[in-house]
Amino acid sequence: MRLRMPGRPGASSADPSGDTPPTSGRTPNFAAVATAATTASPAPSPDRGPRLQKGVRALAIASAQLLLIAAALVAVGWVLGRLWPILLPVILGLLFATVLWPPTRLLRRLHFPPALAALVVLLGFFAVVAGLFSWIVPQVADQTGELADAATAGLQDVQEWVTGPPLNLGEDQIGQAVDQVIDSIQGNAQNIAGYALTGVSALGSGLLNLVLALVLAFFFIKDGPRWLPWLAAQTGPKVAPHVAALSYKTWSTLSEFIRQQALVGFVDAFFIGLGLWILDVPLVLPLAVLTFFGAFIPIIGAFVAGAFAVLIALVSNGWQTALIVLVIVLVVQQLEGNVLQPILQGRGLNLHAAVVILAVTAGGSLYGILGTFLGVPVAALIAVVYRYVRDELDGRTPEVADDGTRVQVTGDETGATVVRERVATPAPGPVADDAPDGDDDTPARPPA
Repeated sequence: MRLRMPGRPGASSADPSGDTPPTSGRTPNFAAVATAATTASPAPSPDRGPRLQKGVRALAIASAQLLLIAAALVAVGWVLGRLWPILLPVILGLLFATVLWPPTRLLRRLHFPPALAALVVLLGFFAVVAGLFSWIVPQVADQTGELADAATAGLQDVQEWVTGPPLNLGEDQIGQAVDQVIDSIQGNAQNIAGYALTGVSALGSGLLNLVLALVLAFFFIKDGPRWLPWLAAQTGPKVAPHVAALSYKTWSTLSEFIRQQALVGFVDAFFIGLGLWILDVPLVLPLAVLTFFGAFIPIIGAFVAGAFAVLIALVSNGWQTALIVLVIVLVVQQLEGNVLQPILQGRGLNLHAAVVILAVTAGGSLYGILGTFLGVPVAALIAVVYRYVRDELDGRTPEVADDGTRVQVTGDETGATVVRERVATPAPGPVADDAPDGDDDTPARPPA
């Protein structure tokens, strides 16, 4: 017979057997609580654990895939960096070819041999560039002295303003500041000489790349129509239409970029140059040419060219004229950015302004001034590939042209060529032919 001791833990009317586990201050007896506390959180589902494991597994797989993609991009970037001295002339040659191909195509339609047509166009290009520089350089040489005198007078005016009210700086303080600048320059003379030597080396390398690019451009416009059949022949019947379609799209994008920026640059150069000429600002033609070429670096180039125009006007004609030039530059650039550029981008590159700025910034940080020029066309080509892959994944058949045809490779062991086969009802409207294709003039049509 067991005796129940008074005050024994676990003995209560609710548990007459006395088998309830003992409780203490750390392990309270929840059975003795009158009402149990509740929470707003739902009770766990039996599937929560397996679903969590599935989600963690999917996240791990996605993370591993992203790491592999990042590693592949780093490897590709490293390889491209090593091959950059070879790739740069090729890229510049392609850009030159987009400019030189239309006149070359015209000469070939007039039954000029391919080599002669390419040579005539390239020599004409040299003649235009040489004539332009021979026209600009004497003007710059003649007016540099006047600008130097105007700059000296402007600095004297600044010195007089600084020494007068409200700053009232003494000439000794100004002299000390000038001496500090001179000492700093002398102390960094070796670094400055090194920078100058690096600049001369970079200039020589740039000239060599320019010559190589022009030589490659000659071969591109002479043998360019053979490129697509050769490339398509290296693939199979299923891949050839995609290769041909991407080749056409990338070529059209580069051509559209050159045409757009040339038109924008001409508009900016014409109206800004006209304003500078009316205001009698020196170096009108060099500033107009700088504005034209600055348009090929979207946003940044226009800002730099406009800043040069305002600075020259300030040095030569005073702050009133500089203010008027600033207003002219801002008005022209606003009209170009809000009226002309949207129309051109709507039918061409279709890149957002933020993407353009990021492309210019990334290109400049990686490859300097040349990178700022190449950043936008490279971003446009990446966008072309992305849209093509997206449309292919959505089943929109991006390899089919607007006229309902697609390119296919044909031929035998003696040679290959590309033809267009009809796969759908033609869409209304003309089809532009701006890329060098297999027959030099128009896309091949299948026999009726």
